[in-house]
Amino acid sequence: MPLTTIDPSTALVVVDLQKGIVSALTDAPVTASVKQTTHLATEFRRHGLPVILVNVTGRAPGRTDTGRSANSAAPPAGWADLIDELDVRPTDHLITKRRRSAFHDTGLDTLLRDLGVTQVVLTGIATSSGVESTARSASDHGYHVVLVTDAMGDPDPEAHRHSVERVFPKLGETATTAEVVDMVEATR
Repeated sequence: MPLTTIDPSTALVVVDLQKGIVSALTDAPVTASVKQTTHLATEFRRHGLPVILVNVTGRAPGRTDTGRSANSAAPPAGWADLIDELDVRPTDHLITKRRRSAFHDTGLDTLLRDLGVTQVVLTGIATSSGVESTARSASDHGYHVVLVTDAMGDPDPEAHRHSVERVFPKLGETATTAEVVDMVEATR
């Protein structure tokens, strides 16, 4: 479903654009997602809309087929620091998650409700992991969800495509950065 509107109380939620993740993924889609997300953050700030920057410092403790567990070695210093390109501002809201979804045990839902937010615009890395989990939770919490498909990336192109084409249309509206920026401009 194409983007129909930007609610008066909309927030940009940026998932996992942090130094340890972005530096490990230098392919073109990830580079483009960083550029598009920084553009969206600039536009949301310019219009006085909330920008919420999410980083991750942990993972669920259960065993997985990929062999990674919560007992893995601690990441290096600075791994969870947000990337410089985001140009973090004092008005931004920072959320640290320890699971895939930015909603799980973080206070994000409370923050959004306190701000009166009814719609979230999602960007970040990885499309099929942190972004998709956050989108599912946002939908479950009753928010209108916008998924900015050119402002997200995934180390697995097939997983990215599957999320964008098969999962996201069931959770919200998909749009490009240009479409979101144009809609924000038109509704402000």
